[in-house]
Amino acid sequence: MMNFVEELRWRGMIQDVMPGTEELLMKEQTAGYLGIDPTADSLHIGHLVGVMMLKHFQRAGHTPIALVGGATGMIGDPSMKSAERNLLDEETLRHNQKAIQKQLAKFLDFESDIPNKALLVNNYDWMKDYSFLHFIRDIGKHITVNYMMAKDSVKKRLSGESSEGMSFTEFSYQLLQGYDFLHLYRENGCRLQLGGSDQWGNITTGTELIRRVEGGEAFALVCPLITKADGGKFGKTESGNVWLDRRYTSPYKFYQFWLNVSDNDAEKYIKIFTSLSQDEIEALVAEQRATPHLRPLQKKLAEEITVMVHSREDYNTAVDASEILFGKSTSQTLRAIDEETFLQVFEGVPQFGISKEKLATGIKAVDLLTDEAEVFPSKGEMRKTVQAGGVMINKEKLDTFDELITPSHLIGNKYILAQRGKKNYFLLIAE
Repeated sequence: MMNFVEELRWRGMIQDVMPGTEELLMKEQTAGYLGIDPTADSLHIGHLVGVMMLKHFQRAGHTPIALVGGATGMIGDPSMKSAERNLLDEETLRHNQKAIQKQLAKFLDFESDIPNKALLVNNYDWMKDYSFLHFIRDIGKHITVNYMMAKDSVKKRLSGESSEGMSFTEFSYQLLQGYDFLHLYRENGCRLQLGGSDQWGNITTGTELIRRVEGGEAFALVCPLITKADGGKFGKTESGNVWLDRRYTSPYKFYQFWLNVSDNDAEKYIKIFTSLSQDEIEALVAEQRATPHLRPLQKKLAEEITVMVHSREDYNTAVDASEILFGKSTSQTLRAIDEETFLQVFEGVPQFGISKEKLATGIKAVDLLTDEAEVFPSKGEMRKTVQAGGVMINKEKLDTFDELITPSHLIGNKYILAQRGKKNYFLLIAE
């Protein structure tokens, strides 16, 4: 049996672990769970650390339980937050749960006959009919207010700059999460909860509740908060979160995010976000140090995670699209990628509208790139650049400045890509 704790330790994925956890997991097959907030119908890469913990847990022969927090999602976790969350209705929660399960299935085995197949549960199912009176009588009496107030997540919120303080709704969150652990302990023999380091207080409330109510022993393991080498927030871009759903972050942009991380971050992330072995990663790190300009770590990281989240085909398309700007590519490559990816590749390059009507009868390249679109300031400069071999239309070198450009040059019946020199691109849009 793979040593789960040791596996996470060398990957840099352990912040705190309760004594006895490693011994338990080496002794017997165990069920462990991780909670996921269902506030959106897609996971983002901030969730991936926890999901990878569950993946390694299943690889080590244990039973991973992904808990979608339908009930707790209606309240909002106060841990390290400065304001309350928006509350969700049941229909939205159910929709989000289905979408999240579909994404989790790319990481965890829910379907096969293996003895440790993954489970997906929603705490709304056992909380929806639990009356407030019964809950505070059965559960609330076991945990003191003093115990709850001593948690860092509560203390920070109460002593924060916000004058609003914390509502009773949010204060009760750790009790509800503690009860989740107790419920899964009773129903599924779950003895371990996994999470981020900000969850330590909530998780240990669960272990304490199990001890006081059942006289049982349960354990906790949390991973560190993932940061960037420059201190910036991991997973955030100018356009917001990097999502696993292609509707919110396309496979091309997803691939580009990982490809563009720094060398230091790539060395850290490849341990956390892939299942590559220690030997494979050490070999890549050595290669990176020998030839940093080739960026083998970033390339392998981007490949592994794009294939895992999307598909091999999406990865290949993203690589081809990247080559358009940063390497060798052909007119055929341009025409093969979808319109969304094509536009994302050329996001930010100068754009010009051209007349489809004029193009129908053919227009000389020199007129197109000076009169119709200001790619060149003058026809003389255009001629000189063509003679020097520095003008391309759709990645094909223009041999003569007066070559006829016709509708056959349109990509997707709409676009022409003009290139002046190696790095200057212009997008012509036929309207």
